Amino acid sequence: MTGATLTLYNSLTRSLEPFAPIDPAKGVRVYSCGPTVYSDPHLGNLRAYVFTDTLSRVLRWKGYPLTHVLNITDVGHLTSDADEGEDKMEAAAKKRGMSAWDISRHYADVFRRNLRDLNIRTPDHMPLATDYIAKMIEFAKGFADANCYQLDSGLYFDSSTVPDYGKLSGGQDDAGEGRIESVEGKRHPQDFAIWRTTPPGETRQMEWDSPWGRGAPGWHLECSVMSAELLGLPFDIHTGGIDHREIHHVNEIAQNQAHCRCGDSGARVWMHNNFLVDRGGKMSKSKGGIATLDALVAKGVHPLAYRLMCLSAHYRSELEFSGENLMAALVRLRRLVLAAEKFRAAEGKGGGNAASYLERLDAAVSDDLNTPKALPVLEELLADKQLGQEARLMTLAQFDTALGLNLLDLGRADLRVRPADALVTEAEIETRLALRKDARAAKDFARSDAIRDELLGAGVEVMDGDPLGWDWKVEL
Repeated sequence: MTGATLTLYNSLTRSLEPFAPIDPAKGVRVYSCGPTVYSDPHLGNLRAYVFTDTLSRVLRWKGYPLTHVLNITDVGHLTSDADEGEDKMEAAAKKRGMSAWDISRHYADVFRRNLRDLNIRTPDHMPLATDYIAKMIEFAKGFADANCYQLDSGLYFDSSTVPDYGKLSGGQDDAGEGRIESVEGKRHPQDFAIWRTTPPGETRQMEWDSPWGRGAPGWHLECSVMSAELLGLPFDIHTGGIDHREIHHVNEIAQNQAHCRCGDSGARVWMHNNFLVDRGGKMSKSKGGIATLDALVAKGVHPLAYRLMCLSAHYRSELEFSGENLMAALVRLRRLVLAAEKFRAAEGKGGGNAASYLERLDAAVSDDLNTPKALPVLEELLADKQLGQEARLMTLAQFDTALGLNLLDLGRADLRVRPADALVTEAEIETRLALRKDARAAKDFARSDAIRDELLGAGVEVMDGDPLGWDWKVEL
């Protein structure tokens, strides 16, 4: 492997480590915790998939063969991360008057569309939890006698039966994490459900027969099973949001240890992205805010502006969501797209040093995926008038491969996303703007102002004097 050494932060050891695959012949094997598909994906959730896509892009860009698994949880996750509350799928089905199966199919499709809109590459495998129920039962049978006990409410894993339970979370006290649950009969507060039996007299829409009664798997079981089936244990990297580090991944590790009868965590490197923070209530659904990618697009914002916003912060840092930060990302994306259009079209002088840009990109992304450090290098590249045509297109393609901003193909017109509540079509906006331009050229300012006011009344604000030359904008 040439170039800078790839270093990644391992949550299990709380340190930066040089990365090398466990088995080079198998390439790099990555498992990412996917969504629970009971509602529209939240922008905060989608940050995790921009992160995992960046990881997979960088691994491939550096020449590693990659197998990437991203699961879809369509059963088993309760409204609490603990062992109490309603099943999220069942609760959503009751609320919407649909079957749990229809709920999961609908929102899985929304999630896949969101991934495409964010230019996130389709992982090699996107398994559904419900397709692996039989394998989950077999997996649990392998350690049920040695590591579990049964209560009326289901089969529970005894956390004291594996070494270093909770190491991933830093060994924090369960009371401090609010982990003490009310399930009667549990031996330890941190014990967790492997199988949840359906209460007498009740019927779930999603339930299966098992040695421990009819019911559904616990949330944590599916990830151990699907990663083992599709990647083999141990594998190279496991990713997820930082909230998974405290409970879900801790319990997944315990299952893996019980399965292999060893202290192995299942993955060698555990990576977690930090939260998207909403201090101003801009994402709050109850306040009419922007909580989803579709809502963002409905406001007239191109989805790649959100991808760029995520890349502008390190994945392990908190990222603040605000209208100002989002519009700054949109303006930056516009600058990049306009510069890339000129960059692609220019002939250049045949000089310059394309290799230096790639070396700096490599140094940035090899440093624990430091995309905030890579973006200024991209901007410098786009401003370079010396590079010849072949070198500039090749170099831009390399940046696109690593960062996924699609600058080889994206044009100015692609970023004009009409707000959903605008009363005119995009074609009508462009027609009126052309008429307004003619009126201003003829010094008919009354007509120009009238067209501007007409557009404003239709939900479109004209941008006179914009240094980027943009014609209209949206307000968040």
